[in-house]
Amino acid sequence: MRTRKSIDAEGNKVYEIYGPLFFGSTTAFLEKFEPEEDPKVIVLDFRESRIVDMSAIEALKKIVEKYENAGKSLTLRHLSSESIVLLEQAKGFLNIPIEKGS
Repeated sequence: MRTRKSIDAEGNKVYEIYGPLFFGSTTAFLEKFEPEEDPKVIVLDFRESRIVDMSAIEALKKIVEKYENAGKSLTLRHLSSESIVLLEQAKGFLNIPIEKGS
């Protein structure tokens, strides 16, 4: 699990995720984020990754809660169809914006 961080043209912080997010990578995933230092809007780009299991969903929920508690918002981008299905199944447990056209 690797990430590359950048700031986009709108001033949002983009975390590009590399490698699958699953039970074996959630600890490394959770260590990548800096809610206190990040701007108001954060984008997780999954172009080179995918959400594999419920452990990944739980890790995403923890990240979403940390950013919400810091008064910030988080959006997912470039999700695979399989990842979208998992997130749809988790509605109610985790509600997170997904960029359209991803």
